[in-house]
Amino acid sequence: MPAPAPASAPPADDRTGSRCDLSRYDLLAAGVGPAAAAAATGAALAAAALAGQPYDLVVSAGIGGGFPPDAPVGSVVVADEITVADLGAETPDGFVPVTGLGFGTVSHQPPRPLVRDVAAATGGVTGTVLTVSTVTGSAARAAELRARHPGAVAEAMEGFGVAEAAAAHGCPVLEIRTVSNPVGPRDRAAWRIPEALAALTEAFGKTVLVVESWKRND
Repeated sequence: MPAPAPASAPPADDRTGSRCDLSRYDLLAAGVGPAAAAAATGAALAAAALAGQPYDLVVSAGIGGGFPPDAPVGSVVVADEITVADLGAETPDGFVPVTGLGFGTVSHQPPRPLVRDVAAATGGVTGTVLTVSTVTGSAARAAELRARHPGAVAEAMEGFGVAEAAAAHGCPVLEIRTVSNPVGPRDRAAWRIPEALAALTEAFGKTVLVVESWKRND
């Protein structure tokens, strides 16, 4: 049983006119930030498992900031790694991730064949999508994140929470973002949220077609 689709996603069509039934997908509005996303996703996964209908896949989908020039405004990003960027400790020598303190994990990897196929279908950029609890608002912070995570192409606020919940239930995860703004100085005039949401709807329709043919053990 696949899982969540954006509320705005229509029945998916490809150029040959094939369609799939989105009633097989459950939509979950998980809230803002990794804690809310993890709690809501974990509850949904637990309920499905108890009902004897566990999910085959969890998809975290939304809009986010893109790191130029790799992910310009309007582009689609498919995470090949979902990494939490601010879980750890500040030290005199700089930031240390929680793994450097001997605890937990900071990254999850979606299934590579699925990432490849979804990126091909959507024309998406692949790379690390960072999960942050505080959205980047300065050039200095953007540069710091890129220095620590050279493979990062986007940042958002929920992916790692969703991935943690999925991992706890042994369920694969996918994260898709469409870019509404550049990561860096906070400039509301440069945001393109309606356009990013429209791009997300289109991208998710194409993603569902890929998921329908995807086999978990690929």
